[in-house]
Formats: sequence, C-alpha cells, structure tokens
Amino acid sequence: MTTTPPPLFLCRAVMLLLHVHISTHRGDGVAMTPVDVSALLQAELEAGKIQSLTEEERAHILPILRSAQWVEVGGRDAIYKEFVFKDFNQAFGFMSRVALRAEKMDHHPEWFNVYNKVQITLSTHDCGGLSQRDVSLATFIDQVSLM
Repeated sequence: MTTTPPPLFLCRAVMLLLHVHISTHRGDGVAMTPVDVSALLQAELEAGKIQSLTEEERAHILPILRSAQWVEVGGRDAIYKEFVFKDFNQAFGFMSRVALRAEKMDHHPEWFNVYNKVQITLSTHDCGGLSQRDVSLATFIDQVSLM
C-alpha cells in the first residue's frame, strides 16, 4: 500500500511540535528561541480560506499535541491546555508574548487567567474547528511557556 506524504506545512508543524516536546522533557535547562511559525500559514493565506484539518492531518498532528499535554475539548473541535507559572508576573508576561503573536497571526485564543494559572483553548472560528492556525499557535505557546 502506498501512502501520500503529508503537505510541507504539516511536516514543518510536526517538526516544531516535536522540537518543543523534546526540549520540554530534556530537563537540562537549555533556553529555547521561539521559531517564527508565520511561514506555516502562508499556504492558508494565499488560498484565501482557512480550512479545518483533514483526517490525515489530524492523524499526524493530534498525537503530537497530546504528547505535549494538549487535550481535545469534549463537544467541540478544539484543544485545551493549562499552564502554571511561578507567580502572576510570569503568567502575565507569558500571556503578553502570546497576545503579540496572536495579533500578528490574526488568530486569538480563548483564555482564562487566575494568578499564576493560564487556561487556553484553541479553535478556529472561521472554519468551525481545528486548523493549521491552531497547530501553529499551540507550537508557539509551548515554546514561550518555557521562557
């Protein structure tokens, strides 16, 4: 049986997620530099329409997101993760970095903050579910959560 390789943007997103996952579990204190994932959205933007992830894309991406502690939201096509920081200042700094990237991407998370905890839900309203934008933003969020 022959399988078709996933699209290039999907391969890049998976590589970024793997990098984040591996780096978060190394425990050696290595600082990570955020990767500019805006290039991953180029095909979507050129096409002029945001599309939900295909079943094939989901089969490749969702296990990686799960391994990075993102969970699927029951009753809707979305992913969720909670982050806990040392204090409010760290949580707010994290939210500020995410907000700047979200604005640049024109893709804004649903989130909730109390003191040192930040809960984030990602879904693309334009397509009614998960899209490459959610994968890209989740990747960035995981990277900046380590700073």
